[in-house]
Amino acid sequence: MSESEIDHGSPIPVYRQIAALIIADIESGALVVNRKIPSESALTQRFGVARETARNAVRFLREQGYVFTVPQRGTYVAERKPDETTG
Repeated sequence: MSESEIDHGSPIPVYRQIAALIIADIESGALVVNRKIPSESALTQRFGVARETARNAVRFLREQGYVFTVPQRGTYVAERKPDETTG
């Protein structure tokens, strides 16, 4: 994932672009089940976005079932069943 992969002029919201990059890393195995994803702070630095944008990306991933958050611990890659995949 890199900032150059974000197109600020795209009609696709930046938070969705960030989420798509994280989903790609999950699906490729670069991010592993039950391991942390980058923190909101790391995402803001990596992509040069506001914290709320990073928070929205993580929220979207959680709503889609790609990650789960443990309070005071972080956000982790969720185990997904084959019938839960979208695409």
